Amino acid sequence: MCAGLGLALNLQPSVIIIGKYFLKRRPIANGLAMAGSPVMLCTLAPMNQLLFEHFGWRGSFLILGAILLNCCVAGALFRPIGAATGPAKSPKERLAIETLEKQPEVGTAELPGLSDEESEDRDCCENFNKYLDLSLFKHRGFLIYLVGNVLMFLGFFAPIVFLAPYAKHLGIDEYSAAFLLSILAIVDMFTRPTAGLIANSKWVRPKIQYFFSFSIIFNGVCHLLCPLATTYTGLVVYSVFFGLAFGMVCAMLFETLMDLVGASRFTSAVGLVTIVECCTILLGPPIGGTLIDTFGDYKYMFIKCGVVMTLAGLFLFIMNYYNYRMLAKEEKRKKNEVAKVRE
Repeated sequence: MCAGLGLALNLQPSVIIIGKYFLKRRPIANGLAMAGSPVMLCTLAPMNQLLFEHFGWRGSFLILGAILLNCCVAGALFRPIGAATGPAKSPKERLAIETLEKQPEVGTAELPGLSDEESEDRDCCENFNKYLDLSLFKHRGFLIYLVGNVLMFLGFFAPIVFLAPYAKHLGIDEYSAAFLLSILAIVDMFTRPTAGLIANSKWVRPKIQYFFSFSIIFNGVCHLLCPLATTYTGLVVYSVFFGLAFGMVCAMLFETLMDLVGASRFTSAVGLVTIVECCTILLGPPIGGTLIDTFGDYKYMFIKCGVVMTLAGLFLFIMNYYNYRMLAKEEKRKKNEVAKVRE
C-alpha cells in the first residue's frame, strides 16, 4: 500500500507538471519523460539479482529505496508557473483595489431563497469540483477516452507479467527468459521519444487520437501473433515488436487526454481516469493467470490480451472519428452564429 501511494504521488504530479511546462513541443516532452521508465526496467532485473546475492532482501530494499529518494531531488527542481506580472499600478489604483477587497463579497448566502445549510452544501460542491471536476463525465471526448482505456488495460500489462514464464514454459533457460524483458525495455526506451517526435509533427498532431488508436491496435496484433513464436528467436522478434508497440502507447497515453480536455481540466481528468482504470489494471493479470491455469497453455492469455486491445483500438478509432466530426460541426455552427451577430 505504501509503495502504491508513493508511486501515485510520484507519477501523477510529474505528468501534470509536463503539461503545465510545455505546449508547442508537449508530445516530445512526454515521450522523453516517459523514456526513463524502460531504462530502469532493462537494468532492474539484473541489478536486483546482484543486490540480493550480496546484501540479502533487506539490504536490497534499502538500496532501492535510497535510489528512489532521488526523485525528491528531481521534484525539488520544479517551479510553479505563475501568471505574468502586469505593469506597476499607481497609488490611486492600488488604493481602489484595496477598498474593493475590503468590501464584503456577495456570496450565495446573501441570495434570497437559500438557507445557510444549502449555501454551505453549494460551497462544498464548488470546492470539491476545484480538485476533482466531475463535470468531465459529461465531456464527450473524455468519456470516449475513458471507455477505450478501461478496455485496453484489461490486456495491457498481462503480457509483460507472463512473458518470461511463457519462455520458461517453452523450455528456455531462466536467464535467457529474463533477457527478453531487457530487449523489450531497450526498444521501448528508444520508441517513446521517437513516438513523441512523430506525434509533434504537423501531420500527426491535429489528429493525434488516430495515432493513439493505431498504437493500441498494433499492440493487440502483436499479442495475437505471439502464440506463433515457439522458439527463442521468435520470442525475441515478438519482444522487439511488443517494445515498439508498448512504447508508442505509453508516449501517447497522457498527451491524448490533454488534447481532449485541455490543460485547465487535465489535473482532474488524470485523477478520474486513474481511479477508474485501476480496477482493470488490477484485473488484467489475474484473468490472464486464470486462463493459463484453466487451459494449461499461455497462448489463450495472449489471445485474450490481443483481442481486448484490438477491440479497444477499433473503438477509439471509430469514436474519435465521430468526435472529430461533431467538433467540426460545432465549430462551424459557432462561426455561423458569430457571422449572424456581426450582420
